[in-house]
Amino acid sequence: MRVDTERLSLRPISVQDLETTHAYAADPENTKYMMFLPNESLAETEEWLRASEAMWESPAPHHLEFAILLEGRHIGSVTLYPDDGNRMELGWILHRDFWGRGYALEAARAAIDYARERLGARGFYAQCDSENEPSYRLMERLGMRRVSCVGGRKNRSMGDKERMELTYEMKID
Repeated sequence: MRVDTERLSLRPISVQDLETTHAYAADPENTKYMMFLPNESLAETEEWLRASEAMWESPAPHHLEFAILLEGRHIGSVTLYPDDGNRMELGWILHRDFWGRGYALEAARAAIDYARERLGARGFYAQCDSENEPSYRLMERLGMRRVSCVGGRKNRSMGDKERMELTYEMKID
C-alpha cells in the first residue's frame, strides 16, 4: 500500500525504518514539544515500530503510521489514530532537516485523503503544545479550527512541567 503526492510517498512504517526513525524520534530539539518523545533508546524506537507495523494487519488498529518518503528517503511520519469510527486524530513529525518546506502539510493532506476515501473518516482533530507555532499553523492550513486551549499537557522532555495544549478539528460533509 502506497500513497503518492506531488513530492512525497507515504507507505506503512516498518522496522526497516529503525535508524531513520530514531534519528528524529530521539533528537531532543526535534521532539521538544512532543508528549511521548524523545525516545530514550534504539530499543524503544524499535518497539514502537514493531507495534506500528502490526497495526497495519489489525482489524481494529489503535493507529496507522505512514513513513514519509522524499525521493525514497525516509524523512518523517504521519499517523492516523481512529477515534469513534468516523473521526480520527492526526499527528506528524519530520526530521528537523526538512522543516519549513511544506512536507508535513503535504503528508497530512495525503493521510486525510486516505482516511476519507479508504476508512470513511468524516472528521479529524489534532493537538499540540501551545508554543509549537509551526504545528498549529499547519493545522490551520489544513482547514482545522481551534476548539480548545487547556492546561495539563506534559511533554516528555520537560519532566513534570505542565504546558498548555491546543486542540484543532475539522469536519467533512
